[in-house]
Amino acid sequence: MSFWEHEPVRQALSSRHLGRVIRAYRFHPYHGRAALPQTVVAGWLGVTQAQLSRIENGSPVVHLDRLAHWAKTLGIPGALLWFSLPDAWLSTSQETARRMGVPEPDSYDHGNLVGSSATPVSFEALTKEVVTTDRRQFHTLAALAGVGSMGEPGFLAAMADESPSIGLEHVRLASSLVKEFRQADAAAGANQLCDIAVHVHSRLSAWAAKARYGRDVGGVLQASLADLAAQTAWLAIDAGRRAVARPYLNDAISRARLADDPQVEVRALAQLALLTRDSQPTESLHCADAAFRISAGWATPRLRTLLHLRRACALAALQDRSAFEREMRKARQELERGPHESDPEFIHFVNFQEVQGLEALSFLSLDQPRRAAEALRDAIANSSPVHRRNQVYYRVRLAEATHRAGDVNEAALMALSLVTEVNQMNSRRVTRHLTDIRLTLGRLPRPTAPVRNFIEAFDGEAV
Repeated sequence: MSFWEHEPVRQALSSRHLGRVIRAYRFHPYHGRAALPQTVVAGWLGVTQAQLSRIENGSPVVHLDRLAHWAKTLGIPGALLWFSLPDAWLSTSQETARRMGVPEPDSYDHGNLVGSSATPVSFEALTKEVVTTDRRQFHTLAALAGVGSMGEPGFLAAMADESPSIGLEHVRLASSLVKEFRQADAAAGANQLCDIAVHVHSRLSAWAAKARYGRDVGGVLQASLADLAAQTAWLAIDAGRRAVARPYLNDAISRARLADDPQVEVRALAQLALLTRDSQPTESLHCADAAFRISAGWATPRLRTLLHLRRACALAALQDRSAFEREMRKARQELERGPHESDPEFIHFVNFQEVQGLEALSFLSLDQPRRAAEALRDAIANSSPVHRRNQVYYRVRLAEATHRAGDVNEAALMALSLVTEVNQMNSRRVTRHLTDIRLTLGRLPRPTAPVRNFIEAFDGEAV
């Protein structure tokens, strides 16, 4: 039975109520035992969670532009709709496909998202390397469809091939990609997103190097490329490709300076502090210090929270306990001052969970696993559904801290409960830590039943 023949979906389509269709889509068993969260699907559709709730449960939406956009985003085959998709969308996709040399799909196959109208054909060309029917990859691929729903990657790629000039409308589209990459990463991890970001950054950078643009475009173009480079660097870090990340951070810093954009430069320095925290903690501390200097006079409390956290983690890696505790106190004091209207978008993840989580990782660096486990429990208890990847990551680190504190059986039980969830994520940063637990427990001379169960499940799932 195909995805669209599932009875609740068929009934929702026959009701001509797209909100019901969206709800049936979210609860489809193809997604696994848990429904897709409203927050995630709302992000794809360009609405808030509260608005999506009203769309699903209220009166039918009748505006054709909204209906067409949402149907296209979800990949609903046109033959199943009670309205027609605008011809312009179809002709644009066909023309882009022709330019890219990609054949048009014969039919819709939602199971692997190939040819789905949620993924414009040009975007499919960028992502065809990662297409799979494995359910464990569904959440990331669905997130990728969300990134491509408006066609920006394909549009920009085609424009980069053909247009000799760059305008502000192109810069705005490039900037919008950063936000979409960020949302998809928070929901599912960065493994496949990293490849796409690398491709898009390469094409746009090459275009910027040869294209014509006016002085009014130059500054915002460089700032936009700097932000995209910083986002690509973060995706590389989460995808376990740390060596790839540094060149993008260097590029981000250089472009931010060309654009006289200190905010993007601070973002890149904060990420560089994270990248070098464990291997070069002294450099990490210097990067955080530089970010403080550049942001002096305009940094918001949440930004200062992040920079104090970067300092604290570096100081913990340097085994300076008193300085670490001082920076943690400052981070909490800044966080308590609350959000600010001038908060930059890249600090969306800075919250109580992040403070507790980074404090816990610092306790691990200081060889205090019991304190780390306590802080991680607090972090997990204060999680946000938007940052699902972070929630899973901290739960894995809690299993690690529990093992290091001496409770092997409890650590094995925690790790066992995470095997399936980690496989559903697409973050090598997360899988690496669970793999480390597997290797450590596998060296025990007399493994207990919980340890054997975890190892069997881990090896069976092939994390």
